[in-house]
Amino acid sequence: MRDVPPPPAARAKLLDAFVKILIEHGERAATLEAVAAEARVSKGGLLYHFGSKKALVDGLCDWLDELVAADVELMAAAPEGAVEYYVRTSNYDDSQLDRAIVAVMRLSQAANDRAERAIRTMQDRFLATVQEQVPDEATARAVLLLGDGLYYDAALSGGRRRATDEQMAGLLAVVARMVDGALTADRRAALADRSARTADQRAAGVPSSTGSHTSPGRSPGRFGLPRPTNRSSTPRLVMAS
Repeated sequence: MRDVPPPPAARAKLLDAFVKILIEHGERAATLEAVAAEARVSKGGLLYHFGSKKALVDGLCDWLDELVAADVELMAAAPEGAVEYYVRTSNYDDSQLDRAIVAVMRLSQAANDRAERAIRTMQDRFLATVQEQVPDEATARAVLLLGDGLYYDAALSGGRRRATDEQMAGLLAVVARMVDGALTADRRAALADRSARTADQRAAGVPSSTGSHTSPGRSPGRFGLPRPTNRSSTPRLVMAS
């Protein structure tokens, strides 16, 4: 994931405390007093930065929006394509984005309107980005739901059940067949041409436009494009509507 500047230190400390309580204890436990205690500041210190619990929720959702925007940017530019990037990074990794998603989901489950909007915006952005590669909406949603399954399984086990390399390869093979079946002949030709141009650039020692995600000598991905060097950046959770 592209580096996103963190909130100012004091606000970041309070948001981290809010996230921790939401993840570990749920929305009801995330009172202003509990957040202040977790952050080891006075309630007055908390209220200086966030004047209410609503302000805390808004701050967390705004932070999630920024993290998602950074991830979507990488997803759209990934040389292996948005689909493989999405599936590969759906292994829960306890990253900033992971924790922000889970925390906002806790709020959404408690019928918080702002959190629900943030989750819906995230879902729509991921779907739109996948559809740039796979225009068929049903197939694009199937890809996102597969990623959801990886994410849920790891998140619900505390990160203990992350997919192995062998399992991931098998899943990507299934996804490749599904996507290939949905792509038009023209779209397949465009992807193949992109893969060939990337291979020619690598052979000539010319960095690709997304060189931060590739390195010489890596094997191609399941969709005929180079694999990213960093596979642990940002898993996401998306539920189809």
